Amino acid sequence: MCYAFIYKDALFSLEDMRHTLPPAVTNLLQEYADVFPAEIPLGLPPIRGIEHQIDLIPGASLPNRAAYRTDPEETKEIQRWVQDLLDRGYVRESLSPCAVPVILVPKKDGSWRMCVDCRAINNITIRYCHPIPRLDDMLDESSGSIIFSKVELCSGYHQIRMKLGDEWKTAFKTKFGLYEWLVMSFGLTNAPSTFMRLMNEVLRAFIEKFVVVYFDDILIYSKSLHEHMDHLRAVFDALRAARLFGNIEKCTFCTDRVSFLGYVMTPQGIEVDEAKVQAIRSWPTPTTVSQVRSFYGLAGFYRRFVPNFNTIAAPLNELTKKGEDAFNLLKDKLTHAPLLQLSDFGKTFELECDASGVGIGDVLMQENKPVAYLSEKLSGPVLNYSTYDKELYALVRSLKTWQHYLWPKEFIIHSDHESLKHIRSQVKLNRIHAKWVEFIESFSYVIKHNKGKDNVIADALSRRYTMLLQLHHRIFGLESIKEQYAYDEDFKDIMLHCKEGRTWNKYVINERFVFRANRLCIPVGSVRLFLLQEAHGGGLMGHFGAKQTEAVLSAHFFYPKMRRDVERFVSHYTTCQKAKSRLNPHGLYMPLPVPSTPWEDISMDFVLGLPRTKRGRDSIFVVVDRFSKMAHFIPCHKSDDAVNIANLFFQEIVRLHGMPSTIVSDRDAKF
Repeated sequence: MCYAFIYKDALFSLEDMRHTLPPAVTNLLQEYADVFPAEIPLGLPPIRGIEHQIDLIPGASLPNRAAYRTDPEETKEIQRWVQDLLDRGYVRESLSPCAVPVILVPKKDGSWRMCVDCRAINNITIRYCHPIPRLDDMLDESSGSIIFSKVELCSGYHQIRMKLGDEWKTAFKTKFGLYEWLVMSFGLTNAPSTFMRLMNEVLRAFIEKFVVVYFDDILIYSKSLHEHMDHLRAVFDALRAARLFGNIEKCTFCTDRVSFLGYVMTPQGIEVDEAKVQAIRSWPTPTTVSQVRSFYGLAGFYRRFVPNFNTIAAPLNELTKKGEDAFNLLKDKLTHAPLLQLSDFGKTFELECDASGVGIGDVLMQENKPVAYLSEKLSGPVLNYSTYDKELYALVRSLKTWQHYLWPKEFIIHSDHESLKHIRSQVKLNRIHAKWVEFIESFSYVIKHNKGKDNVIADALSRRYTMLLQLHHRIFGLESIKEQYAYDEDFKDIMLHCKEGRTWNKYVINERFVFRANRLCIPVGSVRLFLLQEAHGGGLMGHFGAKQTEAVLSAHFFYPKMRRDVERFVSHYTTCQKAKSRLNPHGLYMPLPVPSTPWEDISMDFVLGLPRTKRGRDSIFVVVDRFSKMAHFIPCHKSDDAVNIANLFFQEIVRLHGMPSTIVSDRDAKF
């Protein structure tokens, strides 16, 4: 079965659809033609009980930004966009006390899109934390399905009303006047959350049954064509009742292969999108930093298909012959990526876990087919764990990551460390082990030992080196700071004095980045926090103190009051506070006071490693009176614990000399 349909015309035509879709589907689409109109009806969408609201931070100053300067052609384009929005009823003229500017963004076809620069109003908006669904969880829901359809809404944001009374907070400014939105605009903080709230409300009855919703993309999956028809009708009825309209040009109906959120869904599992594979095959070898970034961004999206992705990709950053080899290898891995099986909760899950000196690696499988990969570079105190502790840590990390798969029923744990088999019979547990074992025992599992050579996948994942790669991977986000200089209090004046390539007061602009004495200037924002985290605890860093952390950071970056930020960050860093010793440092050595009477102050220690006597004694318990220097040498066993030693002490010392006032001893493990 492979009924694929992407409708391209404005009106439905039975003649056009007859050869591409079953008659039942054709009739259904005609029945719901009002759900897929050529254009969204003019006027405002209905009030549905979920509208977009903007709650401002109390006491915040309202922004009033000037309109950006534009040339005559851009001015006409902005005027055309505003007039179209007025005609549709989406905006109206405003008397708002706040305003933000608009900008034109080029589209792929060469035309323009008008966007509102909402950053100023977003900065004073209270952010809400409505959950956005995890992509991997959603993909798991379609396991066992053989037929799919995808519906995409038409201008989904504009199908949601602004909350009555909040319209003035969306005001934007052009050369021709001030306008405010009556529908939800792109770029507003909390807009994605509002959209997900509405879609979840409209399709709540079908989610996790036969529908996956991710913003304006709706995936319908079924196990038969007859069942699929019922599912489509249910979704269309819900959209019609809510007066939500689909974009027929971007919809796909009744197919066994559908592209969804960059992946291809099939009855067998998840595949890499063939269009992306073709782009990877034809990608020329990168020769500049920007080209490496572009390729790395595309490849990184599909890292879940490539075990040991970071190790393969690391040499890309060197732009050498070695880097070219890494580029070609990564292209090959991506274009021949394995099929990841969708989880089936009716089958037994298997977990392979392994730990090396520097990392852990885990694989979740069913029937020897991979469902998901996990790898992590060890850092901080975990690096000093014993091999057993690292293996146990790898198991705990995998259970925490995949607990939503593993909690319902018994599963199998494969490990190449045999001692994990005896975890349930371990008599003495330290605090860390007790905490881990308590968590592990909340699962129903069976441990099977694999020889190291048989545990290949997890073993390789655990040995990948990610010390500096995380920084290389995430540092690409520094591109965003180019736009922030103009608004930053520390650097906006510098932007006015400097021109590209010219130096002013040790500052220079190069490729729109601001440098001071060859150090990159960082404006206020989340990038500063990220760099602090990397300089203190990321990559090869060892959670050093404030002075050394500042030295690492200031060698490459600059911003005012860096030392203050570093000191505050280091003093409040959670990982360091948890790992930091709670014991006070030892004081100076002081002489013991001279005793005044015999057997009031004594010292004791052990002599170990002696030949075993006929009675099995192999050690001597030595007790010395510090006044008279009289000593007792008491035979004992090396294995004697504190209770046995206490009995000897009372039998041989207290019985003869009474209870002493003070006892001096080293920090023997017995005590």
